[in-house]
Amino acid sequence: MEKSLDQINQKFQTDDDYKEVEDLADRLESLKKKFMEFDEDNSGDIDIMELKRMMEKLGQAKTHLELKKMIAEVDTTNGGVITYGDFLRMMLGKKSSVLKLILIFEEKKQGKERPKGTLPKPDLSSLP
Repeated sequence: MEKSLDQINQKFQTDDDYKEVEDLADRLESLKKKFMEFDEDNSGDIDIMELKRMMEKLGQAKTHLELKKMIAEVDTTNGGVITYGDFLRMMLGKKSSVLKLILIFEEKKQGKERPKGTLPKPDLSSLP
């Protein structure tokens, strides 16, 4: 499957629509790894159950209807799945989608250390 994703990456590198994207080759490689992580069955697309598990891993659990809407936002083949081409168009394109925003937010958040432990107990002096 990785070979077919590489072929799609090649098409995007020569596509005039994406020539303005900074570090396109590096971005495509990074997005390929992310896509492969989410495509658990190596089918070449992300179906609703894979999207559900992905969103849960990201701490963004969604209802079945929300997941269907997220797929419909980017699905150009009307197959009810997110193909690798759909995924790249979503992540590299100018149009914003809920899924794109969540993935970008998670990318930025990954670099930051999350606080561990419990929150301190609030006391009366901390109230406004």
